[in-house]
Amino acid sequence: MKRIICMTVINSPGVLNRITNLFSKRNYNIESISVGLTDQEGVSRITCIAHVKSEQDSEQITKQLNKQIDVLKVVDISDQAIVARELALIKVLSTPQTRSEIYSLIEPFRATVIDVSKDSLVIQITGESEKIEAFIELIKPYGIKELARTGTTAFPRGTQRTAYQHKPFSIV
Repeated sequence: MKRIICMTVINSPGVLNRITNLFSKRNYNIESISVGLTDQEGVSRITCIAHVKSEQDSEQITKQLNKQIDVLKVVDISDQAIVARELALIKVLSTPQTRSEIYSLIEPFRATVIDVSKDSLVIQITGESEKIEAFIELIKPYGIKELARTGTTAFPRGTQRTAYQHKPFSIV
């Protein structure tokens, strides 16, 4: 069962390592993890997509994460209406003859070409993971030289009230 777990953490050395170790000790696979600074100085947000065996396992991992020293808040947003996005950079082989075909694939996906060389294009695409997967499958026949993905980041949708919405606090 796939779960989307969001955390706010104190941005300190080793916090990410302690979190990922917690998952691996319990034999849960992390499909993607993204980390970035928040609007509060010294605080980062982690969005983790993990596979767990049951709802009980999901609750257990959330409780264990909450016990970590630098973790301020943990919320499983899997069952909420969410907005989720991922970024991928794809370097694809291209010749002058195949460029127009590739551009015709890029347009419907609202992707953009961010670098052009004589034998390749670098394409940037953002969206839900399924959209990116579909685009990668379409572009594969042209030859993918390199692929980099950020992992999913997510928020609850709109004005939906969640336990995740944080109140300002100070770090001592």
